[in-house]
Amino acid sequence: MIVADRKPLAEILTLVRHAGRILLVGCQECVTVCLAGGEREVAELSLILRLARAQGRAQVDGPLEVITATVHRQCDDEFLAPLADQVANVDCVVSMSCGVGVQHMAAYFPHTWVVPALNTRFAGATIKQGLWEERCSLCGDCQLYRTGGICPITRCAKSLLNGPCGGSQEGHCEISADIPCAWQQIYDHLRTMGKLELIEEIVCVKDWSRARDGGLRRSVREDVS
Repeated sequence: MIVADRKPLAEILTLVRHAGRILLVGCQECVTVCLAGGEREVAELSLILRLARAQGRAQVDGPLEVITATVHRQCDDEFLAPLADQVANVDCVVSMSCGVGVQHMAAYFPHTWVVPALNTRFAGATIKQGLWEERCSLCGDCQLYRTGGICPITRCAKSLLNGPCGGSQEGHCEISADIPCAWQQIYDHLRTMGKLELIEEIVCVKDWSRARDGGLRRSVREDVS
């Protein structure tokens, strides 16, 4: 899932400083799971913004009217369409979704000022309640079949395709003793599965053209398009 967290209150207040009425929109997908942009977080931020403006803690004085909504996904037109009437009657839309949702909202309502309330962090997984860790760099050329399901691009500090490096000590990365060596984890997992021969294969230069370095990416399914 995409992991995000809320921007500092002072920054959000600055973004809406010229608005008298805003639409605060949450998303029921990833940011709900990571407790950043679901219905509860929308209600909480709505209250905080209104109180801050009423108490004069924003850069401009005056009350703030906040209309709230939470849609299933902000990255699909079908879920944004029902917001049209509300969007038409506000000065600004504040999106509590990942950066994809913010951009899609801005494109769908091109005459409306759309601002983000969250900072998008990474694609990750829930480790335990309140803790999420990055697991995928969205590189477009997945190597997990040869590394036991552990991504070296993301979880190795050097993104090594052939590891470990010489800095690994007792299963920990040289960057910090708190960071486990991804290649030690890969080795241990492959050994458990009886597939250590995979780690002996030398991987040539990765095709980075499929990653962000290659420009704007698209995924097309001709059978449904």
